[in-house]
Amino acid sequence: MAGLEPAAFWAAMAVTLFAGFVKGAVGFAMPLIMISAFNGFLPPELAVAGLILPTLITNMSQSTRQGLGAAWETVIAYRRFLIGTVVFILLSAPLLTVIPRTAYLLVLGVPVTAFAAAQLMGVPLALPIRHRARAEWGLGVLGGLFGGISGIWGPPLLVYLLSVGAEKAETVRVQGVVFLIGAVALLAAHLRTGVADAASLGFSAALVVPAMAGMLVGYRVQDRLDQARFRRWTQGLLVLTGLNLVRQAVM
Repeated sequence: MAGLEPAAFWAAMAVTLFAGFVKGAVGFAMPLIMISAFNGFLPPELAVAGLILPTLITNMSQSTRQGLGAAWETVIAYRRFLIGTVVFILLSAPLLTVIPRTAYLLVLGVPVTAFAAAQLMGVPLALPIRHRARAEWGLGVLGGLFGGISGIWGPPLLVYLLSVGAEKAETVRVQGVVFLIGAVALLAAHLRTGVADAASLGFSAALVVPAMAGMLVGYRVQDRLDQARFRRWTQGLLVLTGLNLVRQAVM
């Protein structure tokens, strides 16, 4: 329980269960939901450490759902984005322990709120990509910079996938592969910074159980319900979680 009071521990379990369900249904948003809620009652370092193993395990499931062959093809096709993300997660992770809490919350909350609100209002976020390789490198680096500090590198990836017109199955698989490799890099980085230690990783391991339980239920939603409608509700949720981060920073 990493020294937490029982109420805080079980609140973290409940948040992770819901976040896993959303991830299973739409393929993303689990770390964002977790970090937004966790920052309300956990120290920043423990909040980031707590999401490491659930992110790692759920993305292993998501990336291989269509087979190892398809996952490996995704690694090759999106190698530039992956390299940029991994390298800059490793470079930016040490900033987590020195960046002021208010700045950390604002840097995460403002762009997330803007991204989700724009999608919810139907604003097209696709970029006019003329040079795909340059766009992969640039957005991969941006994702890595955010990822090392906050544990979240999804929004730049989603913008890139929208821009190249990736279809639904590929979008979900690519997110799983990129998030999985990024999670491995995040774990390695915070083993070095000391954020991930025996106590915090024990807490993170406990959160794997509700994360996977929620994800398995979410898979059923993804397979049976209208994906576009459910994603719209999820975008509304992302607006609320982003605004919650901004609220915490301001207050």
